[in-house]
Amino acid sequence: MQVALGGTFDPVHDGHRELFDRAFQLGDVTVGLTSDELAPQTRNEQRHIRPFEERKRELERELERIADHCGSQFEIRQLDEPTGIATEPGFEYLIVSPETKPTGKTINQIRADRGLDPLEIVVVDHLTAEDGDRISSTRIVKGEIDEHGALTPERQGRPASEQ
Repeated sequence: MQVALGGTFDPVHDGHRELFDRAFQLGDVTVGLTSDELAPQTRNEQRHIRPFEERKRELERELERIADHCGSQFEIRQLDEPTGIATEPGFEYLIVSPETKPTGKTINQIRADRGLDPLEIVVVDHLTAEDGDRISSTRIVKGEIDEHGALTPERQGRPASEQ
């Protein structure tokens, strides 16, 4: 089976790893990684996003670890538009997070318009951080949590030197 998913992945965190794990459970994976031009357009806030090549290297390391463990293949492709690779023939599944489920419906409409079968949309729920809020790249970049959802020393009310 061929599985598609996409995102900015800056930085990769445990919530992303859940998406990747689910994708690899279903088959071989193609990840659309947002281009430098598209990445800022897909964010709900203004923040620095690392260049495509840096994000791609980190993503490759993550995917290699999972692919080696499960024996599946993966490919990373540049994503230049939000609906990107999943509108192409050859995919059976689309992995999404709760907030990107509407994009999955849009992708299936585009596929129908092109005479392609719809993708089975698989929604992977968010993971929660230590404080009960969701793990997100934005929270990591802001220094609230680490990639696993643990509160940073500053958020725990203690200086880092006391940790």
